[in-house]
Amino acid sequence: MGKNGDDERGYFSERWSEPPAKAAAVEKPHYHGHRDRLRERFTAAGPDALPDYELLELLLFRLIPRVDTKPIAKALLSRFGTLAEVLGAPVALLQEVKGIGPSVAVDLKVITAAAQRMARSEIRGREVLSNWTQLLDYCRSAMAFENREQFRILFLDKKNVLIADEVQQIGTVDHTPVYPREVVKRALELSASAIILVHNHPTHAF
Repeated sequence: MGKNGDDERGYFSERWSEPPAKAAAVEKPHYHGHRDRLRERFTAAGPDALPDYELLELLLFRLIPRVDTKPIAKALLSRFGTLAEVLGAPVALLQEVKGIGPSVAVDLKVITAAAQRMARSEIRGREVLSNWTQLLDYCRSAMAFENREQFRILFLDKKNVLIADEVQQIGTVDHTPVYPREVVKRALELSASAIILVHNHPTHAF
């Protein structure tokens, strides 16, 4: 945040709005054409045609206007590893990447929340045990960068279809208590035939 409370988007917008000394000499920034070409590729070939950093660029176009977002996208991926891990990172860690301020960090978390809800919808009503990759991707995006350990339970019916996904306990950075009686009680309440127990290991070094 700036000293007057402006976020990074306002800062860049204000800088862009400063009148040039000689209007005739002003050229469009190189990334303007790049943005158009990237959007065209996305529209024509679909998201699978784009690597993670370009898909992240597309997200950042709207969040940080009038700025070359390719270096920011690459810096985020260099810090966190994958697109899912970028979106799963806490707000405080996102802001440690140059170019990401408080407003953009929160906007990325809004996108994360929408993506997690979509992922939950995709595995709900499907046979979870037959699609481990999708299940692991969902768990990773939901928990990978939590700064405290979570004990999460996926409740399944007799066809191994997801009934509910619940965080049963939240612990410290390296410990979370597990109470078998509470796990069994909740499984009975939901009439679950099977459960998947998941917990994370908070990352301390980046």
